[in-house]
Parts: sequence; structure tokens; C-alpha cells
Amino acid sequence: MENQYLEVGKITNVHGIMGEVRIQPWADSPEFLCNFKTLYLGDAYFPMTVERARTNKTMTIVKFTPITDIHSALSLRNTVVYIDRKDANLPEGHFFIVDLQGLDVIDHETGESLGKIAEVLTPPAHNVYMVKGGARDILIPAVPQFVVETNIEGGFIRVQMMEGL
Repeated sequence: MENQYLEVGKITNVHGIMGEVRIQPWADSPEFLCNFKTLYLGDAYFPMTVERARTNKTMTIVKFTPITDIHSALSLRNTVVYIDRKDANLPEGHFFIVDLQGLDVIDHETGESLGKIAEVLTPPAHNVYMVKGGARDILIPAVPQFVVETNIEGGFIRVQMMEGL
């Protein structure tokens, strides 16, 4: 089942005294969160209108309407931030990590199932798929040399295995 709301970060603190908050983004870049007019807060997905958003180093600074002071902003600290999936326009070839988890991993040459993506690791260079369920756990770099096809709708990815992988 496709999740309507996707976790995209966490409010870590306030920024200044005018009610802005600092969000640690869980996305490829902090600019990603600047593209949304509405963000949803907490487990209840409470909608908050974004008055303005900008980046500051690795953080996204957001001013929500009607938050106008530091005290109101402080009450949002440690709140998980979500987006509505329908509001996101991902570039071609980009996927939400949650959509990759659980996909069947198929060897491109043999057609053999290698298992399912159990986790997507996000080290600095590129993502790495942790595949479980086959004879052994496999780590596959999420780069074109290894990933031949990603088919979210079909429920699989096709990978080119290399000797020793």
C-alpha cells in the first residue's frame, strides 16, 4: 500500500525570534523542502502553511503561518515533518526510499531472484541497497553500473551482478 504522507525531516530547533524553525531534511538536499506550500506535522499530519522557506547549510529554515514568535516555534521542536506524496514532483529516475523497500531484486543476466530490498543505506557518495532473502545478504551500490532497471509499479529492480559482489 502506498503511503500518502512521507517523512521528510524533523524540526530540530527554532531559528531566530520571529517564529522560524530549523528542519533537518531527510532528502537528497535541503532545497527539496523549499518546494512545498504545505507541510504536515506529527503523527496526526496536521497541515501547516509554509509562509517562506530557505536553506542554511544542511538545514531548511521554514516560517509557518500563523507561528509568529519564538515560544510558539519552540513547541514544534522534535516534531517529524511530512509531505503529501501528491505534492511531490520527483525528477525522472528518482524515487522515495520507502517505495524501494520490499522490491524484488532480480539478476539481470540469469533472471534469478536475489531477495528483497530490506534497507536503503544513505552514505555520502551514493545510496546502497541492502538485499536480504537469498542465500546471503548483499549490498548493491545504487548506481547505473549495477542497477539496470527500477520498476516501482512492477515491484522489482533488475541488477547487473559483478564478480565478488
